[in-house]
Amino acid sequence: MKSSIKIPNMKGPDDVKKIKKAIACNEGVIACEISKEKGEVNIVYDTYFIQLDDIIASIEDFGYTVL
Repeated sequence: MKSSIKIPNMKGPDDVKKIKKAIACNEGVIACEISKEKGEVNIVYDTYFIQLDDIIASIEDFGYTVL
């Protein structure tokens, strides 16, 4: 499954690293592409292992707002 989410409070390279870490710690995530300029994250994941809501929750646990 491929999903795209918006993270408006992503500002610099440190934010990108933290968000990538938050996403990567989930089993079932295959790939992610982060565009700091667009405030957008594209995620490819296996729904057998994880759902989008779980990925969003892990990003929000790091203090980011997901739209």
